[in-house]
Amino acid sequence: MSTENEVLNYSKEERKNHILKEINLHTRVSFETLSAKLGVSEDTVRRDINELDADSLLIKVKGGAMTKGYHYSSSNQTYAVEAKQVIAQKAVGLLHDGMVLIVDGGTTIREFIRLIPNDLNLTVFTITALTAVQLLDKPNIKTIMIGGSISSYSQMCVSGEAFHQLANIKADLLVLGTNALDVDGGYSDSDWETVQVKKAMIQASKKTAVLTITEKLNTVLKMKIASLSEVNYVITEEDPTSEKLQPYKSAVPSLVVI
Repeated sequence: MSTENEVLNYSKEERKNHILKEINLHTRVSFETLSAKLGVSEDTVRRDINELDADSLLIKVKGGAMTKGYHYSSSNQTYAVEAKQVIAQKAVGLLHDGMVLIVDGGTTIREFIRLIPNDLNLTVFTITALTAVQLLDKPNIKTIMIGGSISSYSQMCVSGEAFHQLANIKADLLVLGTNALDVDGGYSDSDWETVQVKKAMIQASKKTAVLTITEKLNTVLKMKIASLSEVNYVITEEDPTSEKLQPYKSAVPSLVVI
């Protein structure tokens, strides 16, 4: 693990590479989080992000930046796309005709939606505008957009109206994207509004499936959404017998690792 002094000695190029890695891995990252990880001021992070945005390597959003792969104008720029396609194929195996789902957003979720069979009849609620648009390509899915004010940072509906609507739903399955998952730290994120609305999504579902590439395992962000025991399925690109996944299976015996 890097010490603070080592972080402070990062060159500008190293800082930029670190920023790109964090954003590709976590989809979006705030100025505050990057500043803390790099040991530099938020103004320095903003300048680096401005330059990376000018070079078309990421996209600035309010409060931080996001990967180009998740932007609505993206075309095949998804980070770790092959791993995410494996995860998506596994997740589709949980579906059956007539289910009611709540579906999150993100690049792994996008691959999941692409692989949902066209003849499958589902009702899907979502708080993410891009997810709703992607679901429109599926002829037998009834898509219900949970509305309200949209966060320019997370691209999710985060207003009180969204919480009110979620409180009146009990879906069969919630399909969540991931920024960080850890045995002890649980499921976490770095944005307060995102954390609160994802907590409400979990409460609105009978079961929860977390989709994550293994690079995001054993990472903890500053705000906890749920304990590992509140998750029913963890789906990665790895074989379920992989040593990387054994601590998760041991920590929560009821957890199904796929």
